[in-house]
Amino acid sequence: MSTLTSPAFPANVTHALADVGLQAVLREGLGFVDRRRIAAEALPEFDALRDIARDIKNHTLAHLDLYMEAYEARILAQGGHVHYALDAAQARDLVLSICRTANARTVTKGKSMVSEEIGLNDFLEANGIVPVETDLGEYIIQIRGEAPSHIIAPAIHVSKAQVEADFRRVHTHLPIDRNLDEPTTLLAEARGVLRERFLAADVGITGANFLVAETGTSIIVTNEGNGDLTQTLPRVHIVLATIEKLVPTLEDVSQLLRVLARSATGQDMSVYTTFSTGPRRPDDLDGPSEYHVVILDNGRANMLGNEFREMLRCIRCGACMNHCPVYNSVGGHAYGWTYPGPMGSVLTPAIVGIENAKHLPNASTLCGRCEEVCPVRIPLPKLLRHWREREFERHLSPATVRTGLSFWAFFARRPKLYGWATSVAARVLSMFGGRGRFAWLPLAGGWTKHRDFPAPQGSTFQAQWKKRGGA
Repeated sequence: MSTLTSPAFPANVTHALADVGLQAVLREGLGFVDRRRIAAEALPEFDALRDIARDIKNHTLAHLDLYMEAYEARILAQGGHVHYALDAAQARDLVLSICRTANARTVTKGKSMVSEEIGLNDFLEANGIVPVETDLGEYIIQIRGEAPSHIIAPAIHVSKAQVEADFRRVHTHLPIDRNLDEPTTLLAEARGVLRERFLAADVGITGANFLVAETGTSIIVTNEGNGDLTQTLPRVHIVLATIEKLVPTLEDVSQLLRVLARSATGQDMSVYTTFSTGPRRPDDLDGPSEYHVVILDNGRANMLGNEFREMLRCIRCGACMNHCPVYNSVGGHAYGWTYPGPMGSVLTPAIVGIENAKHLPNASTLCGRCEEVCPVRIPLPKLLRHWREREFERHLSPATVRTGLSFWAFFARRPKLYGWATSVAARVLSMFGGRGRFAWLPLAGGWTKHRDFPAPQGSTFQAQWKKRGGA
């Protein structure tokens, strides 16, 4: 499994906020928020499509066993192979076994968050196989020795100047006086270097946005041609996917694709949407001679039976993190594992355990923007609250927090006492808040350490509501 630093989330955040370069890149962003809004407004049926996408995923999850059997049968009928992995270790071993059978020395990889989840690159390298990331963003972070900071834009945290410096450091076989001043020249250099790797690879590994039970098809959605080269040039193609990527039919996929790109990057469709169905047939001009699908569980089957089931609807568009004020303040690496942002704050505890990710569900203002833009309508704030409840129940939250909540709960269960106490507190704070705010308050140091506490103005909301007769 990839390196986990989620337990150090508070320290990660402090470091991220103090990183001047990172903050500059985060402020610049990629414009995904505006692009999504424009794309959604241009499609009158966009919200209706979100309902359809939600229903397709709910239906599939309710009958996942049946669709899994149908998918496997179609793969086998077409000469492919299906492998099941209960956890990350099993998935890594399966991939290694396939690579060794193929006598692979070099593996090219399309962008795959699942391979990041299981720590595949380090594992292959430790076993004498060289993995080469071919997605431009993934290639950049691979040569930097970093993890992705975003699920669709993995190098969003890296500036152009840093990319140029890294290319000059790593591509030492190229002329030292070459021009790398423009994004186009950087892209051309990466393309030239990677083209050699494509031709030398023995095995290609891709993820999958969707697995289609009706046809046994795996689908990848990309904006670069690297995914197609990764799965057609090598002799062996390995698809690495998780159980929730299944959908029943090609018609269902067509509906999901209409909300995926619009939610992710504001495109009507991604540049490449590639369908792969089994190994090369006798009359095919290209394609792999072997086709393997490794399907990973890694805690997701448990989610099917609990309150986090709705998280399995996720189609990895990244819209929740694009719109999240917390993510946009600290970046993806602060979350400390593969999946950042609101979706990661729900998914990570389910996979690694809430004891190892207890800070993440609290890394949210619960403003609801993530749920508002989710293409499959996942109620992320509700799921984050469920994790907070589990954290509280298992005494993983600080004692001061538990004591404070217990104190508040005592009053909240007694509405009359609560109303009287808040009215008194509001009057007292109003009397002493002459400047309109407090730079320090007893028992509120966690708040006032970073920002002022506003002094109450007038009576409480409940008192005003009662005075107006509930109108």
